[in-house]
Amino acid sequence: MIVVGLTGGIGSGKTTVAKAFRALGIPVYIADEEAKGLMLRSKIIKRKLIQLFGNQVYADGNLNKSFIASIIFNDKNYLNKMNAIVHPRVARHFEKWLIKQDAPYVIKEVAILFENGGHKACDYVITVTAPKATRIDRLLKRDNTSEEKIEAIMKNQWADSKKVKLSNFVIHNVSIEKTQAQVVKIHSQILENLKI
Repeated sequence: MIVVGLTGGIGSGKTTVAKAFRALGIPVYIADEEAKGLMLRSKIIKRKLIQLFGNQVYADGNLNKSFIASIIFNDKNYLNKMNAIVHPRVARHFEKWLIKQDAPYVIKEVAILFENGGHKACDYVITVTAPKATRIDRLLKRDNTSEEKIEAIMKNQWADSKKVKLSNFVIHNVSIEKTQAQVVKIHSQILENLKI
């Protein structure tokens, strides 16, 4: 099975691109969503996260995202420790999911694909980019957050220029129509490459 990694900085529009691939019948695995699900379902992950952050990591049976974010985006040590707990289990979950898929290829959407070395396990990589001001504006509207918090998250992610150099395809996400056209073109190119 061909695995196409989909990544991009926060607010770049990975979700929009993922939806466009789904509309073409391509299975999409959203690693962040699956990670959040596992953080709620897995007793092992829960126990380890409570050991790492304390009981405040869960509030009313849900993940206390703002509490976690306030720690991990200000202390890389905690971010790395949390990733070491969650990422191996997400990787195993993805492998089980992959076996069940029946398509020419799948999309694996990971926010920090390059940062965690995940691109090495992909056959192709698509990076979604957008101007920084556009990304900040989207996030302020979407997440009811502050510009400082957005900047803190951006600092933990690679610069677009670094990601683009290692990518097979780049989608400049500034308008829905242009983005969808780029997705259709990439889809055709991948299918064409698979014929060889």
